[in-house]
Amino acid sequence: MTTRKNWRTAARCRTANAEELFVTGAAQRQVRGFCTVCPVRTECLAHALDHRIEFGVWGGMTERERRALLRMRPDVTSWQDLLADARAAHAGEGPDGAAVARSA
Repeated sequence: MTTRKNWRTAARCRTANAEELFVTGAAQRQVRGFCTVCPVRTECLAHALDHRIEFGVWGGMTERERRALLRMRPDVTSWQDLLADARAAHAGEGPDGAAVARSA
């Protein structure tokens, strides 16, 4: 995950009515799709999880989904690091961002 000091400047909700992401209940499932094409969706989700933000849709996850994830993974001390490592592994990069050779 590209760590951006201020990832919020690239957030899709910055140019839209972000208040729509702070609905309650079942309406959250409908608005979370807004985050699908956001270029900083992962950074947003990591921020919400690391800071235990309770309200609204963050990184495409509802309040309920984030609470469930936090309960399932109480051992995670930095969601930013965990998600960055997962993204790098998926992209075939090492933790430092360097390409990793894959054996056939």
